[in-house]
Amino acid sequence: MLKIDPVHPDKKAIAAAAKVIRSGGLVAFPTETVYGLAASLLDEKALDRLYRVKKRPRGKPFTVHISDPACVRDAGYKITKEARRLIKEFWPGPLTIILRSRRGKKIGFRMPDHRVALELIKKSGVPVVAPSANISGRRAPVNAEDVLRSLGGKIDMVLDAGPADIGIESTVIDMTVTPPTILREGAIKKEDILKAVS
Repeated sequence: MLKIDPVHPDKKAIAAAAKVIRSGGLVAFPTETVYGLAASLLDEKALDRLYRVKKRPRGKPFTVHISDPACVRDAGYKITKEARRLIKEFWPGPLTIILRSRRGKKIGFRMPDHRVALELIKKSGVPVVAPSANISGRRAPVNAEDVLRSLGGKIDMVLDAGPADIGIESTVIDMTVTPPTILREGAIKKEDILKAVS
């Protein structure tokens, strides 16, 4: 476990965690909502391990965390007019937006509002998936101690930046259907989402 300043994170600690992710490891890290568990989307072994460690149902996909909205287009996903409004209003922030690629694949994207998270994602240099750092179905961790209680000994590194500011998971909205559907109401209220896309 590495202690890290949430406002001025140590570059060496970020680089070390990013290297672990690129090497196929699992790194717990802070976001503004809860602590996430990062793995490289490009590493099948890392993804398999992530499913096993979390005891997550195999059919449940992971959200991709990004450091810049441009990453969505770069990945080949279409941003609708309504999605663009949500991105402008709520990113960086606690909103996961499910979009469809030009090839028809659906995936969720989130841009967290936390300096450590953004720098880690950027430094990793690979697409990063990051579900909450806990066993599926249990309460999402809001600090490093929660992570260790749930996953201690099963993951490679924890970046401890103190407690998460919000403590509630992100709101998830599916923008691939009409009308857009909120799959999970979290830190952002349903009425605020609907107001932004109307």
